[in-house]
Amino acid sequence: MNGNGMKKRWISLYVENQVGVLSKISGLFSGKSYNLDSLTVGTTEDPTVSRMTIATVSDNETFEQIKKQLNRMVEVIKVIDFTDVFVRMKEILYVKVRRCTPEDKVECFQIAETFKAKVIDYGKDSVLLEFVQTGTKNDAVIKLMKEEFDSIEVVRGGSVGIESISMMER
Repeated sequence: MNGNGMKKRWISLYVENQVGVLSKISGLFSGKSYNLDSLTVGTTEDPTVSRMTIATVSDNETFEQIKKQLNRMVEVIKVIDFTDVFVRMKEILYVKVRRCTPEDKVECFQIAETFKAKVIDYGKDSVLLEFVQTGTKNDAVIKLMKEEFDSIEVVRGGSVGIESISMMER
């Protein structure tokens, strides 16, 4: 956390699974000039309810305001603040390494093994890796891949999280 109280915050929302709800929620953030660092949405075990996982960076006062505004929305069923809760959180990351030499391919396979990634596709001169881990670990992977290879393509999904059963941190 820096001097002005800004830190990464996580919110999980249960919302009505209806057309336009995502637009209203993201509109609330953009209308107030709040940036969304990550936004992931999926249907729950109840097909009428979706769960959103949202990451933003804000100070305490702004974050409390965000939660209050979300709670006032008719489509929002429940707001859960994950910021200081023990949570299991993962994010999917795809890295395509292009113009690989045979040595580059060996290194890709070693990186995949080290980070418990899957090699999901490969061709004559390229390799496609899939990582499912924390955002922090994915940051490290991207940094490493940029340093090691000349040509990479990165596609990153948003984080999803669920409260832990045990007391281990994310």
